[in-house]
This record gives sequence, structure tokens and C-alpha cells, in this order.
Amino acid sequence: MATTPIALVTGGSRGLGRSTALALAAQGTDVVLTYQHNAEQATAAVAAIQALGRRAAALPLDVGDSRGFPAFVQRLREALAATWQRERIDFLVNNAGIGIHAPFAQTTEAQFDQLVDIHLKGTFFLTQALLPLIADGGRIVNLSSGLARFTMPGYAAYAAMKGGIEVLSRYMAQELGPRGIRVNVVAPGAIETDFGGGTVRDDAGVNAAIAAQTALGRVGLPDDIGPVVAALLSPGMGWVNGQRIEAAGGIHL
Repeated sequence: MATTPIALVTGGSRGLGRSTALALAAQGTDVVLTYQHNAEQATAAVAAIQALGRRAAALPLDVGDSRGFPAFVQRLREALAATWQRERIDFLVNNAGIGIHAPFAQTTEAQFDQLVDIHLKGTFFLTQALLPLIADGGRIVNLSSGLARFTMPGYAAYAAMKGGIEVLSRYMAQELGPRGIRVNVVAPGAIETDFGGGTVRDDAGVNAAIAAQTALGRVGLPDDIGPVVAALLSPGMGWVNGQRIEAAGGIHL
């Protein structure tokens, strides 16, 4: 691994992705982040990383459209050559995603397909496309959810995708092991962000109900999660592989 590792963080311009990117920068990692629409937000995230003394770049990517992955890989190659004079990344964080809240009986096929494309198909085929660019001995962190362990009405489809991510991650760890690539999962609990329309952050009743079910007595914040992902990518965690780390403050113990 090069002296200064490089991480690719999908959805790194806001929320958990931004927190992850900044936590990685703080521990000495350069960052390429992706964004879907908001270039201004991405530029601000790059500036925040640079303010920590690290190099950074932002690239557009729709993780829900696998047809765009070959072109993205080429853009990433060009960014690595231009900014780092390198051909490989060391870390991949599959973070980008959306939340859809709908009761099981009312979930539409279109909603289901959108979640598949973004969370499951996107993670599967983007990682596959990036394999030639991930250095041997590198690491991958896939984002799951506490909802893959416990249930909350209205998240059947979303949680099913995250359950798939957890199984996929174990297979990735097994099959990429010969290259020394470690693959782990971070499963956040409810977090105060704009995710899923910002319900957890903005609905005081929902927030209080979740806090009451959590051992630490509050809902999570983005900066509760980013450092966990960064920790899994730190030098001392190299023997952790194929594991699911839930970062949820002790909800539903």
C-alpha cells in the first residue's frame, strides 16, 4: 500500500458519507468522493477535506444506473492520474443510498426496483467494475442498516436490500481474500440526517421513540458513524474480515 492511502467514498458529499470522508482525511487518507446531483455540496466537501491537509476529488455517479459504471471507472482512472499520479485506490466505501418508507402491503414494484438498483445491484456491480482499480491488500466497507437485524414497520424492502448486502459482503470477503482485500459491513442505526425525508431528524415523536429504545438514550448523528468506518480502515484493523459492525448506540438489545 502506498504511503498515503486513497479512499473512494460513494455518496461522500453529505450525511454519513461526508462524515466518513472527513474522518478518513483526519487519519491521513486522501479521498475521492462521489455525488449524484449537488456539485456545490461536493465541492464544499472537497474543500473540507483539503482543509485537513489531504488531497481530494469529487466525481458524479448514479449508483442506481449500472450502465454508467464503465464511464465512471474511466473518470476515476483519469482523476487518480491527474491528482495522485496513481492507478489504484486502497479503500472503497459503498455508502450511497436512499431510504423509502412504505408498508409491506403498499410497497410498489417501482419502489422495490429502485432500492434494488441503488443498494444491491449498484453495490454488486460497481464493486465488480472497480476491482481492477483496488490495490491488493485493500479494504472495502459496505453500508448496511440496523434494520437488517431488527424490524420497524415500513422498511421491509429497504431492510431486505441491506440483508442482501450483508450476505454479499461475506462472499466478497471470501472471494477477494486471495488478493488480501478485506470486506466488512457497518450497520448504522437511526441517524439524524435528511435520509428518507429527514423523518428521524425532524419528527420529534419518532426521534424520542427511537431514543427511548436505545441504551445510550439518544438517536445517532452522522459523526457517530463516519469514525467507525474510518476505524475499520485503519492499520490496526487488518485482521477484521467478513464482519458486521453495528453502530447504533445499543438499540433493541
